[in-house]
Amino acid sequence: IPGNIAVIVQLLHNISTVLWTGVDEVKMQSYSTMANHILNSRSISNWTFIPERNSSCVLLHSVNSFARKLFINKYPIDISDAFIHTTGATISRDNAGKNFTFSMRINDTGSEITGRVLISRDELQKIPAPSQAVSIAFPTLGAILEASVLENVTVNGLVLSVILPKELKRISLIFEKISKSEERRTQCVGWHPLESRWDQQACQMIQENSQQAVCKCRPSKLFTSFSILTSPHILESPILTHVTYIGLGISICSLILCLSIEALVWGQVTKTEISYLRHVCVANIAATLLMADVWFIVASFLSGPMTHHNACVAATFFVHFFYLSVFFWMLAKALLILYGILIVFHTLPKSVLVAALFSVGYGCPLLIAAVTVAATEPSKGYLRPEACWLNWDMTKALLAFVVPALAIVVVNLITVTLVIVKTQRAAIGSSMFQEVRAIVRISKNIAILTPLLGLTWGFGIATVVDDSNLAFHIIFSLLNAFQVSLDATDPVLSGRTQEEVLFMGPRTKFLCLYTNIF
Repeated sequence: IPGNIAVIVQLLHNISTVLWTGVDEVKMQSYSTMANHILNSRSISNWTFIPERNSSCVLLHSVNSFARKLFINKYPIDISDAFIHTTGATISRDNAGKNFTFSMRINDTGSEITGRVLISRDELQKIPAPSQAVSIAFPTLGAILEASVLENVTVNGLVLSVILPKELKRISLIFEKISKSEERRTQCVGWHPLESRWDQQACQMIQENSQQAVCKCRPSKLFTSFSILTSPHILESPILTHVTYIGLGISICSLILCLSIEALVWGQVTKTEISYLRHVCVANIAATLLMADVWFIVASFLSGPMTHHNACVAATFFVHFFYLSVFFWMLAKALLILYGILIVFHTLPKSVLVAALFSVGYGCPLLIAAVTVAATEPSKGYLRPEACWLNWDMTKALLAFVVPALAIVVVNLITVTLVIVKTQRAAIGSSMFQEVRAIVRISKNIAILTPLLGLTWGFGIATVVDDSNLAFHIIFSLLNAFQVSLDATDPVLSGRTQEEVLFMGPRTKFLCLYTNIF
């Protein structure tokens, strides 16, 4: 009955608060017996009806607090109930290592899972005097916490609590998985009692297979309970990995060709102001996308935030900044078109326009990227726990990329619409005809690039909403990796550029032909 559960939780909390010292094996046994009643696997569904949503968190904190006051003589203790198992022993520098092993049923079917706590000899050398270690295993508390406070993840092993001397900073935990699937994302986590949530920063995954996970965790006064979480999302796929890296390789080669061609034909294709500004945008789109791809590869080769945190932060910042710059340079290109159409008689100096383009192309992304890292990194919410990229689950830092990118896509689509309306009214024989042709040429390129980028990040949003769909990931990777092919052909899409290139020799003709293949 939910009411009875709430009463017992409050009673256990009061006992752990009032009783300061003198907890022996007998008292620990009585306390465990009371806790065992509400940890029964048959009671899990009743926890969802308790008005106090944090009751399961209070229970975990109360048991750990009570166990912290347990006094162990020279003989080990072993208090085993069906749904809570407590062991304790004295430890010293003379020990060759210490481990606690648990094997407990998770439900009424009789199936058991195991968990182990390992303290290395090197860690024990840090203890100045003989002390004690206590470990508690909960087979059902993970499901109870899941029903109360978790979303989109499940606890996939025992919840193991450890009460250790403060000198011990590293322990190994081995969790047998309840659900033994290789297509599930597994994370080693520690329980954060102040925020009532699992925290990925407390542990690091050392080894994993379909049967078990080995975690290296940092016990402290704050973090005393650990487990493994399984997400229903697919973590990675060999097909997805190959598509991404092959696409990135082709993209980088195409971008280098694009910049090379721009350098070769620059003098011939930048004779008018609008052509000059247009090619400034094209060159910077290619350059920023090239840098973004390079930093993406750097980030992918880092093993993760746990082992290379500072490097991961730097790589994520630059990936965020350069990919945003791609979009903002596209926005600058769209604004340039609007300027050419709407501002006819009051033109600004070229130097002012160039400064404005660079302010939009680099200033805005730098501001967004800097504010994002400054706002989320102090609370360790900037990075994803499993990869060097913007966090989504905890701080939604990924929105600092997705929202500006999709907003720019919308603005560019509106720009293309306005260009179509305006250019239809221009007389072919007017003095503005040549400029209008240039504007239309730019608009065609944006009309090609913008829908593709919008479609790409539409699938990007889909991977966030439904991360379990491998098709979304593959489509997103294909579009994102090969979107550069359109940008790479931009220098040779315009008729004027092709005409100028015809006078530059067979080598340049080959480059243009090669680039057009992509």
